[in-house]
Amino acid sequence: MNKVLVVEDEPDILEMVRYNLDQAGLDVETAEDAERALQSVQEILPDVIILDLMLPGIDGLDMCRQLKQDARTRHIPILMLTARKEEVDRIVGLELGADDYVVKPFSPRELVLRAQAILRRSQGSSQSTTDAWLHLGPISIDKAAHQALLNGDPLELTGTEFKLLLTLIERRGRVQTRDDLLDTVWGYEYSGYGRTVDTHIRRLREKLGEACEWIETVRGVGYRFRRERV
Repeated sequence: MNKVLVVEDEPDILEMVRYNLDQAGLDVETAEDAERALQSVQEILPDVIILDLMLPGIDGLDMCRQLKQDARTRHIPILMLTARKEEVDRIVGLELGADDYVVKPFSPRELVLRAQAILRRSQGSSQSTTDAWLHLGPISIDKAAHQALLNGDPLELTGTEFKLLLTLIERRGRVQTRDDLLDTVWGYEYSGYGRTVDTHIRRLREKLGEACEWIETVRGVGYRFRRERV
Protein backbone atom coordinates (compact mmCIF):
# COMPACT_ATOMS: atom_id res chain seq x y z
CA MET A 1 0.00 0.00 0.00
CA ASN A 2 1.36 3.40 -0.99
CA LYS A 3 2.21 5.75 1.87
CA VAL A 4 1.18 9.40 1.74
CA LEU A 5 2.25 12.12 4.17
CA VAL A 6 -0.13 15.08 4.34
CA VAL A 7 1.30 18.29 5.83
CA GLU A 8 -1.45 20.84 6.55
CA ASP A 9 -2.02 23.13 9.54
CA GLU A 10 -5.78 23.65 9.07
CA PRO A 11 -7.51 20.76 10.90
CA ASP A 12 -10.64 20.73 8.70
CA ILE A 13 -8.65 20.57 5.47
CA LEU A 14 -6.26 18.01 6.95
CA GLU A 15 -9.12 15.72 7.93
CA MET A 16 -10.85 16.12 4.56
CA VAL A 17 -7.67 15.23 2.69
CA ARG A 18 -6.89 12.33 5.02
CA TYR A 19 -10.41 10.88 4.65
CA ASN A 20 -10.43 11.04 0.84
CA LEU A 21 -6.96 9.54 0.47
CA ASP A 22 -7.89 6.79 2.92
CA GLN A 23 -11.03 6.03 0.91
CA ALA A 24 -8.84 5.72 -2.18
CA GLY A 25 -6.89 2.93 -0.49
CA LEU A 26 -3.78 4.89 0.47
CA ASP A 27 -1.89 4.62 3.77
CA VAL A 28 -2.08 8.16 5.17
CA GLU A 29 0.10 9.86 7.79
CA THR A 30 -0.45 13.48 8.80
CA ALA A 31 1.50 16.37 10.31
CA GLU A 32 0.40 19.92 11.17
CA ASP A 33 3.80 21.58 10.88
CA ALA A 34 7.04 21.13 9.00
CA GLU A 35 9.12 20.16 12.03
CA ARG A 36 7.00 17.10 12.72
CA ALA A 37 6.64 16.41 9.03
CA LEU A 38 10.41 16.33 8.48
CA GLN A 39 10.74 13.83 11.31
CA SER A 40 7.96 11.68 9.86
CA VAL A 41 9.56 11.70 6.43
CA GLN A 42 12.76 10.23 7.84
CA GLU A 43 10.80 7.58 9.75
CA ILE A 44 8.36 6.37 7.11
CA LEU A 45 9.88 7.52 3.78
CA PRO A 46 6.48 8.13 2.16
CA ASP A 47 5.81 7.48 -1.51
CA VAL A 48 4.40 11.00 -1.96
CA ILE A 49 4.10 14.13 0.19
CA ILE A 50 1.12 16.50 0.00
CA LEU A 51 2.51 19.77 1.33
CA ASP A 52 0.74 23.01 2.19
CA LEU A 53 2.92 26.06 1.52
CA MET A 54 1.55 28.24 4.33
CA LEU A 55 2.75 26.48 7.48
CA PRO A 56 3.69 27.88 10.90
CA GLY A 57 7.42 28.04 11.57
CA ILE A 58 9.21 26.41 8.65
CA ASP A 59 7.01 27.05 5.61
CA GLY A 60 6.32 24.61 2.79
CA LEU A 61 8.93 26.06 0.46
CA ASP A 62 11.68 25.71 3.06
CA MET A 63 10.57 22.16 3.81
CA CYS A 64 10.63 21.32 0.10
CA ARG A 65 14.12 22.80 -0.17
CA GLN A 66 15.39 20.71 2.76
CA LEU A 67 13.93 17.50 1.35
CA LYS A 68 15.45 18.05 -2.08
CA GLN A 69 18.88 18.74 -0.57
CA ASP A 70 18.86 15.42 1.34
CA ALA A 71 20.01 12.43 -0.70
CA ARG A 72 17.74 10.15 1.33
CA THR A 73 14.55 12.11 0.56
CA ARG A 74 15.15 14.04 -2.67
CA HIS A 75 13.47 11.30 -4.73
CA ILE A 76 10.14 11.60 -2.86
CA PRO A 77 7.51 13.33 -5.05
CA ILE A 78 5.86 16.45 -3.61
CA LEU A 79 2.37 17.75 -4.41
CA MET A 80 1.96 21.32 -3.17
CA LEU A 81 -1.23 22.88 -1.83
CA THR A 82 -1.32 26.62 -2.44
CA ALA A 83 -3.60 29.64 -2.72
CA ARG A 84 -4.35 31.08 -6.17
CA LYS A 85 -2.83 34.47 -5.40
CA GLU A 86 0.57 32.92 -4.65
CA GLU A 87 1.66 32.28 -8.26
CA VAL A 88 5.24 33.22 -7.44
CA ASP A 89 5.32 30.64 -4.65
CA ARG A 90 3.94 27.98 -7.00
CA ILE A 91 6.69 28.64 -9.53
CA VAL A 92 9.37 28.72 -6.83
CA GLY A 93 8.05 25.43 -5.47
CA LEU A 94 8.27 23.79 -8.89
CA GLU A 95 11.77 25.20 -9.34
CA LEU A 96 12.76 23.64 -6.00
CA GLY A 97 11.67 20.22 -7.25
CA ALA A 98 7.97 19.87 -6.39
CA ASP A 99 6.19 17.66 -8.91
CA ASP A 100 2.77 19.30 -9.05
CA TYR A 101 0.44 21.69 -7.27
CA VAL A 102 -3.25 22.03 -6.45
CA VAL A 103 -4.81 25.44 -5.88
CA LYS A 104 -7.07 26.11 -2.88
CA PRO A 105 -10.01 25.76 -2.75
CA PHE A 106 -9.75 22.40 -4.43
CA SER A 107 -11.82 19.34 -5.23
CA PRO A 108 -10.91 16.38 -2.99
CA ARG A 109 -11.38 14.08 -5.98
CA GLU A 110 -8.95 16.15 -8.05
CA LEU A 111 -6.40 16.00 -5.25
CA VAL A 112 -6.70 12.21 -5.03
CA LEU A 113 -6.36 11.86 -8.81
CA ARG A 114 -3.28 14.09 -8.83
CA ALA A 115 -1.67 12.07 -6.03
CA GLN A 116 -2.43 8.81 -7.84
CA ALA A 117 -0.99 10.21 -11.08
CA ILE A 118 2.24 11.12 -9.26
CA LEU A 119 2.46 7.61 -7.82
CA ARG A 120 2.01 6.09 -11.28
CA ARG A 121 4.73 8.32 -12.71
CA SER A 122 7.21 7.54 -9.97
CA GLN A 123 6.61 3.78 -9.94
CA GLY A 124 5.32 2.79 -13.37
CA SER A 125 8.44 3.22 -15.50
CA SER A 126 10.42 0.51 -13.74
CA GLN A 127 7.74 -2.11 -14.48
CA SER A 128 8.55 -2.42 -18.19
CA THR A 129 11.76 -3.85 -19.58
CA THR A 130 10.76 -3.62 -23.27
CA ASP A 131 13.36 -1.60 -25.19
CA ALA A 132 15.01 -0.90 -21.86
CA TRP A 133 17.66 1.51 -23.18
CA LEU A 134 17.24 4.66 -25.24
CA HIS A 135 20.24 6.59 -26.61
CA LEU A 136 20.23 9.98 -28.28
CA GLY A 137 23.35 12.10 -28.50
CA PRO A 138 24.90 12.42 -25.03
CA ILE A 139 21.72 11.25 -23.29
CA SER A 140 20.96 7.64 -22.38
CA ILE A 141 17.90 6.36 -20.55
CA ASP A 142 17.65 3.03 -18.76
CA LYS A 143 13.88 2.59 -18.59
CA ALA A 144 14.04 -0.52 -16.41
CA ALA A 145 16.23 1.16 -13.80
CA HIS A 146 14.41 4.52 -14.11
CA GLN A 147 17.77 6.22 -14.65
CA ALA A 148 19.00 8.86 -17.10
CA LEU A 149 22.66 9.40 -17.98
CA LEU A 150 24.38 12.42 -19.50
CA ASN A 151 27.74 11.55 -21.11
CA GLY A 152 27.69 8.41 -18.98
CA ASP A 153 27.12 10.23 -15.68
CA PRO A 154 23.85 9.86 -13.73
CA LEU A 155 21.38 12.74 -13.97
CA GLU A 156 19.67 13.65 -10.71
CA LEU A 157 16.07 13.89 -11.92
CA THR A 158 12.77 13.85 -10.07
CA GLY A 159 10.19 11.29 -11.13
CA THR A 160 8.33 13.92 -13.14
CA GLU A 161 11.50 15.20 -14.84
CA PHE A 162 12.43 11.65 -15.81
CA LYS A 163 8.98 10.98 -17.29
CA LEU A 164 9.09 14.30 -19.14
CA LEU A 165 12.51 13.57 -20.65
CA LEU A 166 11.50 10.02 -21.54
CA THR A 167 8.31 11.22 -23.24
CA LEU A 168 10.14 13.83 -25.31
CA ILE A 169 12.80 11.35 -26.40
CA GLU A 170 10.31 8.62 -27.26
CA ARG A 171 8.42 11.16 -29.40
CA ARG A 172 11.55 12.84 -30.78
CA GLY A 173 11.05 14.87 -33.91
CA ARG A 174 7.37 15.46 -33.11
CA VAL A 175 6.03 18.63 -31.50
CA GLN A 176 4.37 18.06 -28.13
CA THR A 177 1.88 20.69 -26.99
CA ARG A 178 1.66 21.61 -23.35
CA ASP A 179 -1.68 19.84 -23.13
CA ASP A 180 -0.14 16.70 -24.68
CA LEU A 181 2.58 16.71 -22.04
CA LEU A 182 0.15 17.42 -19.20
CA ASP A 183 -1.96 14.45 -20.29
CA THR A 184 0.98 12.05 -20.73
CA VAL A 185 3.39 13.10 -17.99
CA TRP A 186 1.11 14.49 -15.30
CA GLY A 187 -1.85 12.28 -16.06
CA TYR A 188 -4.45 14.98 -16.62
CA GLU A 189 -5.52 17.41 -19.30
CA TYR A 190 -6.02 20.98 -18.15
CA SER A 191 -4.64 23.89 -20.13
CA GLY A 192 -4.60 26.20 -17.10
CA TYR A 193 -1.54 24.32 -15.82
CA GLY A 194 0.63 24.93 -18.87
CA ARG A 195 3.02 26.96 -16.71
CA THR A 196 3.81 23.73 -14.87
CA VAL A 197 5.17 22.26 -18.10
CA ASP A 198 7.27 25.37 -18.84
CA THR A 199 8.80 25.33 -15.37
CA HIS A 200 9.75 21.65 -15.58
CA ILE A 201 11.20 22.10 -19.07
CA ARG A 202 13.34 24.98 -17.79
CA ARG A 203 14.56 22.93 -14.85
CA LEU A 204 15.26 19.93 -17.08
CA ARG A 205 17.28 22.10 -19.47
CA GLU A 206 19.36 23.41 -16.56
CA LYS A 207 20.23 19.86 -15.54
CA LEU A 208 21.12 18.90 -19.10
CA GLY A 209 23.63 21.77 -19.37
CA GLU A 210 25.03 22.06 -22.90
CA ALA A 211 22.79 19.18 -23.99
CA CYS A 212 19.76 21.41 -23.37
CA GLU A 213 19.88 22.32 -27.09
CA TRP A 214 18.29 18.95 -27.83
CA ILE A 215 15.00 20.28 -26.39
CA GLU A 216 13.59 22.78 -28.86
CA THR A 217 10.87 25.34 -28.13
CA VAL A 218 8.26 25.60 -30.86
CA ARG A 219 6.91 29.07 -30.18
CA GLY A 220 3.21 29.22 -29.55
CA VAL A 221 2.85 25.43 -29.71
CA GLY A 222 5.05 23.48 -27.30
CA TYR A 223 8.31 21.52 -27.30
CA ARG A 224 10.17 19.03 -29.48
CA PHE A 225 13.17 16.80 -28.88
CA ARG A 226 15.43 16.89 -31.95
CA ARG A 227 16.27 13.72 -33.79
CA GLU A 228 19.89 14.81 -34.20
CA ARG A 229 22.15 17.69 -33.25
CA VAL A 230 22.00 20.73 -35.54
